Amino acid sequence: MKWLEANLVVIFWAVIFGEVIGYIVGALKEVTYDPMTIGVTMAVVAVIAVNGITLLGRSDVKSAGDK
Repeated sequence: MKWLEANLVVIFWAVIFGEVIGYIVGALKEVTYDPMTIGVTMAVVAVIAVNGITLLGRSDVKSAGDK
């Protein structure tokens, strides 16, 4: 259950920060701002990044314990 809660928090903050940054960049570059695309993209990237970092960290801990 802790894993699910952690991922929900990551998704929430990734969407918030992605929307803010996307709005600012869209205004500066004068391009169309599409909130749904930005939100979904940031959520997917954040979940992959956080879970990838966690998995890489776990493998290092296991290999260090085996020595």
